[in-house]
Amino acid sequence: METRRLRLLLELSRLGSMRAVAEAHNLTTSTVSQQLAALTTETGTALIEPDGRRVRLTPAGQRLADHAVTILAALDAARLDLDPDAEPVGTLRVGGFATAIRTAMLPVARSLQHSHPLVDVVIYEYEPVEAFALLERDDLDLALTYDYNLAPASPSPLLEAVPLWSTPWGLCVPDNARTPDEGTNSRIDLRAFADTPWIVNSRNTADERAVRTLASLAGFTPRITHQIDSLDLVELLVLSGYGVGLMPLERKTREGVRVEPLIDPPVILTAYAVTRRGRTSWPPLRLVLDQLMTYR
Repeated sequence: METRRLRLLLELSRLGSMRAVAEAHNLTTSTVSQQLAALTTETGTALIEPDGRRVRLTPAGQRLADHAVTILAALDAARLDLDPDAEPVGTLRVGGFATAIRTAMLPVARSLQHSHPLVDVVIYEYEPVEAFALLERDDLDLALTYDYNLAPASPSPLLEAVPLWSTPWGLCVPDNARTPDEGTNSRIDLRAFADTPWIVNSRNTADERAVRTLASLAGFTPRITHQIDSLDLVELLVLSGYGVGLMPLERKTREGVRVEPLIDPPVILTAYAVTRRGRTSWPPLRLVLDQLMTYR
């Protein structure tokens, strides 16, 4: 069973069409079709079937695609483990969200300039969904991503994630915001903001899902009005009276806004280092992962 054909089957399970697989691998559609037909012959069972004008994997084809994840990851790991060049050398492509790049990746990259000058780290800013897609296409080597306990991520089986750190988030409100619990030691009452516009991320749905879960538990549907990536800009909108939004509890805010703790339930953001399965033994990637673990 040729691994190249397994890769094409796995790509078909992910991309959903022969044309997309062909474009991803710079092949013709007929070449992809011929390779998958050969794989069908090798396995002795039907792997794909017509689905209107397209094709889809049969149950047996999907099972083989699931096995292909493990098989191809093991082959990658073996190849990298046998690499005679044990010294970390090469270009490492890292994509991640701004906070992780600023607080963890940049210090590691600066350190490597002195300790391992032959490792070239190239950094991109991406939200988790964007980074997952790039990892799956092998356009990144490492992604720094996050999710919330109220909105867990579900990356592809092609990927594996290691938690780095967790931090509590709260609700960013104007200093003059009044709630039914003001002046007491009780937690903030989200119902006070049932009619207030809410601010969420524009490039990732995780915080919107967390907000909707919080609001549902409090008995209302939030009015999602603004979509903003930058936490600094979220603060400015809150300060200007345009709404409220989630914010790290430990963040030092500007004058005029505050971050209220969320307790029942809490909102916890967890950051992850995500890689393709079977790649972590590649020396430059292993080196960076080991250093990132010190931020756990």
